[in-house]
Amino acid sequence: MKTWFKVLFQTLKVFLLFTGCTILFYYGIMWVNEEYQDYHRYDEPNGTAVKVSGNGVDEDPTWFDRLILFYLNGE
Repeated sequence: MKTWFKVLFQTLKVFLLFTGCTILFYYGIMWVNEEYQDYHRYDEPNGTAVKVSGNGVDEDPTWFDRLILFYLNGE
């Protein structure tokens, strides 16, 4: 009978540890979500920003050029 209480107590300890870690993880995720919720990373930059991407050609690329670019970059 004594071992049965010991097993029950160990099970209760594991359950409480698991529940506590789950609650801690949940509130940690909620804190990170609130921290970055109002962070607008796709806004237009302020100041004298310069566009750095582009192929240097003023005309629109053909479908073949886009296909070759896809194969080269893997995007």
